[in-house]
Amino acid sequence: MAAIELRDLWKRYDRVEAVQGINLDIRHNEFIALVGPSGCGKTTTLRMIAGLEDITAGEIRVGDRVVNEVPPKDRDIAMVFQNYALYPHMTVYDNMAFGLKLRKTSKAEIDRRVRDAADILNIGELLDRRPKQLSGGQRQRVAMGRAIVRNPQVFLFDEPLSNLDAKLRVQMRTEIKKIHRRVRTTVVYVTHDQIEAMTLADRIVVMNFGLIEQVGTPDEMYNAPKTRFVASFIGSPSMNFLPCRVVSGGNGSLALRLTDKLSLAVPPERAARYRSHLDREMVFGIRPEHISDRRPNAGSGFEEFEAGMEVVEPMGIDTMVFFSIDGIEICARARPRAVGPVGEAMPFTVDMNEMHLIDPANDRVV
Repeated sequence: MAAIELRDLWKRYDRVEAVQGINLDIRHNEFIALVGPSGCGKTTTLRMIAGLEDITAGEIRVGDRVVNEVPPKDRDIAMVFQNYALYPHMTVYDNMAFGLKLRKTSKAEIDRRVRDAADILNIGELLDRRPKQLSGGQRQRVAMGRAIVRNPQVFLFDEPLSNLDAKLRVQMRTEIKKIHRRVRTTVVYVTHDQIEAMTLADRIVVMNFGLIEQVGTPDEMYNAPKTRFVASFIGSPSMNFLPCRVVSGGNGSLALRLTDKLSLAVPPERAARYRSHLDREMVFGIRPEHISDRRPNAGSGFEEFEAGMEVVEPMGIDTMVFFSIDGIEICARARPRAVGPVGEAMPFTVDMNEMHLIDPANDRVV
């Protein structure tokens, strides 16, 4: 098992800078997820770690050695791809054993590793089948088993669940987490799905335009985003953003003026942090779950307002309610029984203790 260090890592394709001088430390046995929109550089970074892409500049260290010039087969890294890449004419057993046979591993050791991996993945009864006789989830387990038998220093996953249906993706997320607990090794997992990243990873790396926007735990990403991009990318539904002006509320207090008719008081404990932005145009960020149906006597930091419902989306335990403030669509999460017919005005409570104030000059959270 090994830690991974990326130092000033660049990748250029002609004039396109796919990865722009990133620095990242991945700890021994850590499960880290690279997440971001298409084209952000996450898969390119993964492929450079694997040795499948040449680096333009910088250094990659796996364990105690620099691997810039080391061929992929000698990096002691196993990779699981989006497509399962199984040999259709081979049984599950032979697919999992193939890499070990190429390395001249003894038959007894191959058998032990394959059966141990099959036991971990609950596919022992499938060893005599061929890939066409397996479901998508079973094929993905075989692909993972082929990586596990190698006992590598590092596992790399490139969007391994993208080809599965929604229910199976949820199931496989749970399975991958269980497997990581049993097979403790360093994992780098690439996905465009922020829910996968949140549920699987010890830490998340959010990338955008070849740069790292933020590195942190799922809790840090959700509750303490450093930029508007991270705030918008992490969380589903996405965070609401409204232009506002920081104004004085009297007696040393502050408020956010959203429209001529709507201002929301800033919690007193945040006033000192925001005071330097008094009378400036800023952006108010609040997640849908922090705007709810009216909660009387909710406590300090909770503000109330009213808005006309435009769209209602029942979700079972919650109902998503969409309305507009000064022409900007806002999403709230309400209790189903508190939601009336579309078109009616509805009272809302917003938890200002969970607000984010963003400087539009640099898109940084204050």
